[in-house]
Amino acid sequence: MNGFRQRLQQGEVLLGQMVLELFTPGIGPMLAACDLDFVIFDMEHGRCDIGLLAEMIASCRGSDIVPLARVPDVEFAPLSRALDLGARGVMVPRVETRQQAEKIVSQLRYTPQGKRGVALGVAHDLYRAGTPEFFAKANEETAVILLLETEKAFENLDEIISVPGVDVAWMGHYDLTVSMGIPAQFNHPRFLGAMDALVATCRRYGVAPGFLPATPEAAVHWIGKGFRAISLGSDIGVFLDAVRKFRAYVAQRGGAA
Repeated sequence: MNGFRQRLQQGEVLLGQMVLELFTPGIGPMLAACDLDFVIFDMEHGRCDIGLLAEMIASCRGSDIVPLARVPDVEFAPLSRALDLGARGVMVPRVETRQQAEKIVSQLRYTPQGKRGVALGVAHDLYRAGTPEFFAKANEETAVILLLETEKAFENLDEIISVPGVDVAWMGHYDLTVSMGIPAQFNHPRFLGAMDALVATCRRYGVAPGFLPATPEAAVHWIGKGFRAISLGSDIGVFLDAVRKFRAYVAQRGGAA
């Protein structure tokens, strides 16, 4: 399988990108060619539905990129549908309680760790039904990623992150600041305190903190603070930034209007 979860458990820093717009079959292999470790296909805020997700995951085969799915909501059912399509992990938004976290883990793990439904000989096992050992290996390889993005989630931080089977606790920074009444104030002491609390709690339970910094400088800063699953911006942000810099350079030196 892919080693994504194991690498995080070993303390590695893994780099990827969140895709919200550029759902072309080349996007996964392109990110792999940039030496990224994972790609998150966003079904919550991006234009990705279940059919497009299946195509995007299939397009990653043959490359080293690990496809992950950000589902639309905590009530998206069944969560394991994204796994059956071949996603190697699922990111679930707006997780606020231990009970939700336990239910998510249960849906994404086969028995005895959970209650994931069984469908073999489909996309996730490349249409070749596995041996009895498949189930334990699938449990070991499947990443459970929880998006924590409200004040309530951070009030319950210890209870949520301590749930066995949680692999990544991802900071939902915009939503959290809105929930706190300090929208987009990412230098506010309360937000910075929440970032520190997330890292500290993750360290206690062997969970990887995740984040989407907007700039290379911010990425380096937050890796230094302990974040280990990092989205290098989003496809939209990186594309727009690159085109603007390209155009500005040409306009300045080439005389374009």
